[in-house]
Amino acid sequence: MTVALRRTSLAHVALRTPDVGACAAFYTDVVGLCAAPADADGRVRLGWGSGHHAVELVPGPAGLDHVAFAVGDGGGARGVVERAGLDAAERGAALVVTDPDGNAVHLLDPVDRAGEHTADPGRRPVRVQHVTFSTAALEPMVEFYLRLGFRLTDRMGEVFAWMRSETEHHSVAVVQTGRSGGLDHYSFDLDGWADFKVWADRLTDLGVPVAWGPGRHGPGNNLFLFLDDPDGNHVELSAEMERFFDERAVYPTRTWEDGPGTVNLWGGQVPSWRKAGV
Repeated sequence: MTVALRRTSLAHVALRTPDVGACAAFYTDVVGLCAAPADADGRVRLGWGSGHHAVELVPGPAGLDHVAFAVGDGGGARGVVERAGLDAAERGAALVVTDPDGNAVHLLDPVDRAGEHTADPGRRPVRVQHVTFSTAALEPMVEFYLRLGFRLTDRMGEVFAWMRSETEHHSVAVVQTGRSGGLDHYSFDLDGWADFKVWADRLTDLGVPVAWGPGRHGPGNNLFLFLDDPDGNHVELSAEMERFFDERAVYPTRTWEDGPGTVNLWGGQVPSWRKAGV
């Protein structure tokens, strides 16, 4: 029997990259993360200098290697897999399942998050927050994550679905782009609105274009600003995510208008990669 997740959050995002050094430099110099020395396989893990890492860089063709979730709900990672009736491979501390688009999802027991929420405003974000997958088949992806215990918060027609596993509006989303497998984007949290001005100025000083924003999403009601890493991965900076208190109230799934005004309530031009999803 599927049990709704309430205390499960994104632990890290692992990206394949043909140039680990250049990508690591971006995440240290621009995003402000701290890099650990490369391991024997050339992987570099980046985080806050203590606690679990947020980004893992893996040598290889550019793309998604895996995403990892820390399961704080009863039974931990193994409980999620058993309740969902899925086959899982063991890889170190992780149980690995594969979604319908072939994305590897690592399920971990709770991890050390000691370094998070110690942000120097404008220097680094406070934590990694959510992932959005690109797909050519929305419904199988939604059904898979609901089977794991995620709850459907909002939809935008047959194009977008947002799912939560804790109090925040979404930790996983899926968008219909016509391309199955891999990320549409992933997100870091900033401390609040004041950080966005600092980050926009900082990116300008570093010569890193703002790819989209600042703006405010309809679903989630969160502030956002996007930039791209050296491999073209879309990285969102976000704050003020809407919260849901499922132990105290029952929330129906909402359906939003399919259009650019939903993905940015403030209006303005929508980038070409997002237009594919609206």
